[in-house]
Amino acid sequence: MYIETMDAAIECENLTKTYPGKPPVEAVRGISLHIKRGECFGILGPNGAGKTTALELMEGLLIPTSGTVKVLGKTWQKDSTWLREKTGISLQETKLSEELTVLETIRLFASFYQDSADPKDIIAQVSLESKSLSLIGKLSGGQKQRVALACALVGRPELLFLDEPTTGLDPQSRRQVWEMIQKFQAKGGTILITTHYMDEAEKLCGALAIVDQGKIIAQGSPGELLKDFGGQTRIEVDFLEPGPDPQWISPHSEITHMSEVSPNRFLLQTTSLIDSLPKVLAAATLTGKTIQTIRTHQPTLEDVFVGLTGRNLRDEVTGS
Repeated sequence: MYIETMDAAIECENLTKTYPGKPPVEAVRGISLHIKRGECFGILGPNGAGKTTALELMEGLLIPTSGTVKVLGKTWQKDSTWLREKTGISLQETKLSEELTVLETIRLFASFYQDSADPKDIIAQVSLESKSLSLIGKLSGGQKQRVALACALVGRPELLFLDEPTTGLDPQSRRQVWEMIQKFQAKGGTILITTHYMDEAEKLCGALAIVDQGKIIAQGSPGELLKDFGGQTRIEVDFLEPGPDPQWISPHSEITHMSEVSPNRFLLQTTSLIDSLPKVLAAATLTGKTIQTIRTHQPTLEDVFVGLTGRNLRDEVTGS
């Protein structure tokens, strides 16, 4: 059970959302989170995991079947008007009027708030000054995404909800969105973001929750998740000709396992790459055989996910 604290931006306990049907669909099944003010917290998971539903419950867009949600110490049931002034939301897909210019769009959203920022300043923040008088319908996908983020920022929010803000963007546009998120956090803002992308989660988030089938299956910083669930570093050694005796390298405390994949290829697992690699090279040299390649693989967040669920996030995203 979470105890309410002043440093919490979001607190939810045993949050559930069930849709009626035969059988009922349990989209969210008992999620509890404590998100600190000033941090960027990521919810990671494949399509259908329940992360967007969980986000919409915290945004006040859905009513939970059971459980509690507090945002900035308030509840949506009692303080929705105040919370709308303090939060900014960028949905997974934002439909803006294509017949309005960028400036007109930001001015429209600014009118929804009592204390909004200057629309021109916000447009500058998202690096769209040159497109200020361009129609929304004439913008690229990346530019539209930056307009959507500007709409979320114009109310001077303390907390940003971002649902997959870079899906479908090219690498340059993704990095521009990342920079905007980092600048918002640097000024003391809090971000709750859902994402499919491992590099995005590692780049932006100080803490993560991996969600699958409506439940949190792991939670912590990227480093903690890698340490606890990432497994060991792998070293793959390919010899130019059929390799040496399978026992060509003596056991070391760091090398926990070695297997012969083929006569030319050996796979080793190690707890310390920096300690093991010189020993592997020295042992290979003593065999008199020529090394063709050595490849190493450090555990990633994707390894963590696959290890926990048996599913690959990229496969889920592409529908393969």
